[in-house]
Amino acid sequence: MDTLIVILAAIIMCLGIAGSFLPVLPGPLTSWVGFIVLDTSDSFSLSSTFIIITGVIAAIIFILDYTIPAMGTKKFGGSRYGVIGTTLGLIIGLFSPIPGGVIIGPFLGALIGELIFNNDHKRAFKAAFGSFIGFITSVLMKFIIALIYFGLFISVLLSQSF
Repeated sequence: MDTLIVILAAIIMCLGIAGSFLPVLPGPLTSWVGFIVLDTSDSFSLSSTFIIITGVIAAIIFILDYTIPAMGTKKFGGSRYGVIGTTLGLIIGLFSPIPGGVIIGPFLGALIGELIFNNDHKRAFKAAFGSFIGFITSVLMKFIIALIYFGLFISVLLSQSF
């Protein structure tokens, strides 16, 4: 039974890494669920402190994933309308059936929001680019945390026997 739990936890960990790039899966949160599954095994025991700390980190990364693109828009000179457009574009892009909607949505949202607020095309493109940079930063952050969680998972497997 423990072998099945380890295999399931490993699959969930791999889904967490994939979730760093796929908008339908929250990467680090999914990886964290892999720790929870592993902890149900009789052969592997994770401390409550470990579970809580990794869970809090995963939750923070989940929240940041939705705020960093808007922060990028603001950092690159976007107005409140650009930030709102970025957020709306992210939500629409997340549920749109087009490939890359989660990348295109925030970019177009920031662009449209800035153009509504101010007809300055240069400023609008700069804010939209900030949204794109924020998105790339968010993906990279999720990927790094998911890889760290996978490394911790492997470390637990190697340090305890089953």
